[in-house]
Amino acid sequence: MKIALINENSQAAKNTMIEKALRKVVEPMGHTVFNYGMYAADDEAQLTYVQNGILAATLLNGGAADYVVTGCGTGEGAMLALNSFPGVICGHVEDPLDAYTFAQINDGNAVAMPFALKNGWGQELNLEYTFEKLFGFGSGNGYPAERVVPEQRNKKVLDRVREVNFRSFTELLPELDRELVRGAFAGERFQEYFFANATDEKVVALVRRILA
Repeated sequence: MKIALINENSQAAKNTMIEKALRKVVEPMGHTVFNYGMYAADDEAQLTYVQNGILAATLLNGGAADYVVTGCGTGEGAMLALNSFPGVICGHVEDPLDAYTFAQINDGNAVAMPFALKNGWGQELNLEYTFEKLFGFGSGNGYPAERVVPEQRNKKVLDRVREVNFRSFTELLPELDRELVRGAFAGERFQEYFFANATDEKVVALVRRILA
């Protein structure tokens, strides 16, 4: 699985710590981490949580990532931004229990974490334990056992509802403010990682036009 890490500007200083915890947990599982930044608070390319949503949706719809780990101070803004796009199901995850139940019940492809709240001593440990529960037990298996069938049925219903309610990603992205989108793609490693990994030709062509 290709896992993308995205940090917005308020929590950019924690990018190295988050990346370290993520890699420690998921690389032994066979997953690959791509860190799209921000890498530090003074990066030239400054991401807002709204741009987190644009970037995450581009990676997921373009096939450059299978899963996105992101967040902001509270995690709420990033979650709302990501869920504004088709092809993205983002959960608000604070701890290992949130991670496990979101993975098993909701079977999403992104999480938004509160990197500022309740994070003092042991933050790196909470991240490690959370990533273990998020990625270490599969996804969509249901929990608890007696709820597996209705939960899996409801997820399929949700997917169908979202298909009806959302336009295609390649239709809506060009209608967003061009500079806002270009800013979401301005990270120093975006083009390197995205074009090497993206599989959807329509999304790739659209990104190239936006960057041109």
